Amino acid sequence: MANPSSVEFFFDPACPWTWLTSRWLTEAASDRGVTIEWRNLSLGVLNAGNEIPEEYRAPMDAAARVHRVVAALRAAGRNDLIAALYTEYGARTFHDGTPGTVELVHEVVDAVGAGGWSPAIDDASLDVAVEGSTIEAMDLAGPDVGSPVIAFGEQRVGIFGPIVSPPPTGPAAGALFDLVVTMASSPGVYELKRGRRSGPQFGPRP
Repeated sequence: MANPSSVEFFFDPACPWTWLTSRWLTEAASDRGVTIEWRNLSLGVLNAGNEIPEEYRAPMDAAARVHRVVAALRAAGRNDLIAALYTEYGARTFHDGTPGTVELVHEVVDAVGAGGWSPAIDDASLDVAVEGSTIEAMDLAGPDVGSPVIAFGEQRVGIFGPIVSPPPTGPAAGALFDLVVTMASSPGVYELKRGRRSGPQFGPRP
Protein backbone atom coordinates (compact mmCIF):
# COMPACT_ATOMS: atom_id res chain seq x y z
CA MET A 1 0.00 0.00 0.00
CA ALA A 2 1.02 3.63 -0.43
CA ASN A 3 2.54 5.30 2.58
CA PRO A 4 0.09 7.26 4.73
CA SER A 5 0.24 11.06 4.86
CA SER A 6 0.16 10.96 8.67
CA VAL A 7 0.78 8.52 11.50
CA GLU A 8 -0.08 8.49 15.18
CA PHE A 9 2.77 7.76 17.57
CA PHE A 10 1.64 6.57 21.00
CA PHE A 11 4.54 6.94 23.43
CA ASP A 12 5.66 6.87 27.03
CA PRO A 13 8.35 9.51 27.73
CA ALA A 14 10.15 7.35 30.33
CA CYS A 15 10.90 4.45 27.96
CA PRO A 16 14.36 4.56 26.33
CA TRP A 17 13.38 2.10 23.59
CA THR A 18 10.38 4.26 22.71
CA TRP A 19 12.71 7.25 22.49
CA LEU A 20 14.90 5.44 19.97
CA THR A 21 11.86 4.58 17.85
CA SER A 22 10.72 8.20 17.95
CA ARG A 23 14.06 9.44 16.62
CA TRP A 24 13.89 6.99 13.72
CA LEU A 25 10.26 7.91 13.01
CA THR A 26 11.00 11.63 13.09
CA GLU A 27 13.68 11.22 10.45
CA ALA A 28 11.68 8.76 8.35
CA ALA A 29 8.59 10.96 8.42
CA SER A 30 10.58 13.97 7.27
CA ASP A 31 12.05 11.94 4.41
CA ARG A 32 8.67 10.56 3.37
CA GLY A 33 6.63 13.74 3.87
CA VAL A 34 4.58 12.21 6.68
CA THR A 35 3.07 14.12 9.61
CA ILE A 36 3.41 12.63 13.12
CA GLU A 37 0.55 13.02 15.58
CA TRP A 38 1.93 12.57 19.09
CA ARG A 39 -0.29 10.56 21.49
CA ASN A 40 -0.26 9.35 25.09
CA LEU A 41 0.59 5.75 25.93
CA SER A 42 1.19 5.42 29.65
CA LEU A 43 3.22 2.49 30.95
CA GLY A 44 1.98 3.55 34.37
CA VAL A 45 -1.57 2.84 33.23
CA LEU A 46 -0.55 -0.51 31.73
CA ASN A 47 1.22 -1.50 34.94
CA ALA A 48 -1.44 -0.29 37.35
CA GLY A 49 -1.67 -2.65 40.30
CA ASN A 50 1.80 -4.11 39.73
CA GLU A 51 4.69 -3.62 42.14
CA ILE A 52 7.02 -0.94 40.75
CA PRO A 53 10.71 -1.22 41.74
CA GLU A 54 11.94 1.77 43.76
CA GLU A 55 14.37 2.99 41.07
CA TYR A 56 11.54 3.37 38.56
CA ARG A 57 9.08 5.23 40.76
CA ALA A 58 10.44 8.77 40.38
CA PRO A 59 10.88 8.50 36.57
CA MET A 60 7.37 7.06 36.22
CA ASP A 61 5.92 9.82 38.40
CA ALA A 62 7.68 12.39 36.22
CA ALA A 63 6.42 10.65 33.08
CA ALA A 64 2.87 10.80 34.45
CA ARG A 65 3.27 14.59 34.72
CA VAL A 66 4.57 14.78 31.16
CA HIS A 67 1.55 12.77 30.05
CA ARG A 68 -0.78 15.32 31.62
CA VAL A 69 0.87 18.16 29.73
CA VAL A 70 0.72 16.14 26.50
CA ALA A 71 -3.02 15.57 27.06
CA ALA A 72 -3.57 19.28 27.69
CA LEU A 73 -1.58 20.28 24.60
CA ARG A 74 -3.46 17.76 22.47
CA ALA A 75 -6.77 19.21 23.67
CA ALA A 76 -5.48 22.64 22.66
CA GLY A 77 -4.42 21.42 19.21
CA ARG A 78 -0.72 22.04 19.89
CA ASN A 79 0.85 18.96 18.35
CA ASP A 80 3.92 21.08 17.61
CA LEU A 81 4.53 21.72 21.29
CA ILE A 82 4.06 18.05 22.14
CA ALA A 83 6.84 17.21 19.68
CA ALA A 84 9.09 19.90 21.16
CA LEU A 85 8.31 18.82 24.72
CA TYR A 86 9.08 15.16 24.05
CA THR A 87 12.27 15.99 22.17
CA GLU A 88 13.58 18.22 24.96
CA TYR A 89 12.60 15.83 27.73
CA GLY A 90 14.12 12.85 25.93
CA ALA A 91 17.34 14.71 25.11
CA ARG A 92 17.82 15.67 28.75
CA THR A 93 16.94 12.32 30.29
CA PHE A 94 18.44 9.89 27.78
CA HIS A 95 21.36 11.82 26.30
CA ASP A 96 22.34 14.11 29.17
CA GLY A 97 21.54 11.56 31.87
CA THR A 98 19.38 13.96 33.87
CA PRO A 99 17.07 12.01 36.18
CA GLY A 100 13.38 12.29 35.37
CA THR A 101 11.77 14.34 38.12
CA VAL A 102 8.76 16.60 38.50
CA GLU A 103 11.16 19.54 38.72
CA LEU A 104 12.64 18.60 35.36
CA VAL A 105 9.17 18.47 33.83
CA HIS A 106 8.59 22.06 34.93
CA GLU A 107 11.94 23.11 33.44
CA VAL A 108 11.27 21.43 30.11
CA VAL A 109 7.73 22.79 29.82
CA ASP A 110 9.09 26.31 30.26
CA ALA A 111 12.07 25.69 27.95
CA VAL A 112 9.88 24.76 24.97
CA GLY A 113 7.47 27.67 25.38
CA ALA A 114 4.63 25.67 26.88
CA GLY A 115 4.58 27.51 30.20
CA GLY A 116 0.94 28.41 29.69
CA TRP A 117 0.15 24.73 30.17
CA SER A 118 2.30 24.21 33.28
CA PRO A 119 -0.79 23.92 35.55
CA ALA A 120 -1.50 20.65 33.73
CA ILE A 121 1.50 19.08 35.48
CA ASP A 122 -0.49 18.81 38.71
CA ASP A 123 -3.97 18.44 37.17
CA ALA A 124 -5.03 14.89 37.97
CA SER A 125 -8.24 15.31 35.98
CA LEU A 126 -6.12 14.91 32.82
CA ASP A 127 -5.29 11.34 33.82
CA VAL A 128 -8.64 10.29 32.34
CA ALA A 129 -7.54 11.44 28.89
CA VAL A 130 -4.17 9.74 29.30
CA GLU A 131 -5.83 6.47 30.22
CA GLY A 132 -8.27 6.76 27.32
CA SER A 133 -5.46 7.30 24.81
CA THR A 134 -3.54 4.34 26.27
CA ILE A 135 -6.57 2.08 25.95
CA GLU A 136 -7.03 3.30 22.37
CA ALA A 137 -3.44 2.32 21.54
CA MET A 138 -3.97 -1.14 23.00
CA ASP A 139 -7.18 -1.56 21.04
CA LEU A 140 -5.30 -0.71 17.85
CA ALA A 141 -2.20 -2.84 18.40
CA GLY A 142 -3.72 -5.72 20.33
CA PRO A 143 -3.04 -7.19 23.76
CA ASP A 144 0.36 -7.92 25.30
CA VAL A 145 2.18 -4.95 23.80
CA GLY A 146 3.66 -1.80 25.31
CA SER A 147 5.22 1.47 24.19
CA PRO A 148 5.46 2.59 21.43
CA VAL A 149 2.53 1.99 19.12
CA ILE A 150 2.29 3.41 15.60
CA ALA A 151 -1.14 3.71 13.98
CA PHE A 152 -2.26 4.94 10.57
CA GLY A 153 -4.76 4.56 7.75
CA GLU A 154 -8.41 5.32 7.14
CA GLN A 155 -9.33 1.98 8.71
CA ARG A 156 -6.69 2.53 11.36
CA VAL A 157 -4.21 -0.23 11.96
CA GLY A 158 -1.70 -0.24 14.80
CA ILE A 159 1.57 -1.99 15.47
CA PHE A 160 3.96 -2.16 18.41
CA GLY A 161 7.46 -0.88 17.65
CA PRO A 162 9.63 -1.20 15.73
CA ILE A 163 12.31 -1.32 18.42
CA VAL A 164 15.52 0.03 16.89
CA SER A 165 18.96 0.59 18.42
CA PRO A 166 20.61 2.67 17.19
CA PRO A 167 17.83 4.35 15.20
CA PRO A 168 18.34 4.15 11.42
CA THR A 169 19.14 7.41 9.65
CA GLY A 170 19.18 8.64 6.07
CA PRO A 171 17.78 6.36 3.36
CA ALA A 172 17.68 3.43 5.80
CA ALA A 173 15.15 5.29 7.96
CA GLY A 174 12.75 5.79 5.07
CA ALA A 175 13.22 2.23 3.83
CA LEU A 176 12.32 0.82 7.25
CA PHE A 177 9.24 3.04 7.38
CA ASP A 178 8.05 1.58 4.07
CA LEU A 179 8.50 -1.93 5.42
CA VAL A 180 6.70 -1.19 8.68
CA VAL A 181 3.71 0.21 6.80
CA THR A 182 3.61 -2.85 4.54
CA MET A 183 3.84 -5.29 7.42
CA ALA A 184 1.28 -3.48 9.60
CA SER A 185 -1.12 -3.38 6.66
CA SER A 186 -0.91 -7.13 6.10
CA PRO A 187 -3.76 -8.96 7.89
CA GLY A 188 -2.58 -11.89 9.94
CA VAL A 189 0.96 -10.61 10.56
CA TYR A 190 1.38 -10.39 14.33
CA GLU A 191 5.02 -10.54 15.30
CA LEU A 192 8.53 -10.24 13.91
CA LYS A 193 11.29 -10.22 16.51
CA ARG A 194 14.90 -10.93 17.34
CA GLY A 195 16.42 -10.79 20.82
CA ARG A 196 18.33 -7.72 21.99
CA ARG A 197 22.00 -8.26 22.79
CA SER A 198 22.79 -4.83 24.28
CA GLY A 199 21.22 -1.82 25.91
CA PRO A 200 19.87 1.22 24.04
CA GLN A 201 22.30 3.07 21.78
CA PHE A 202 21.02 6.64 21.60
CA GLY A 203 23.21 8.14 18.88
CA PRO A 204 23.56 11.92 18.43
CA ARG A 205 21.66 14.24 20.78
CA PRO A 206 18.80 16.04 18.98
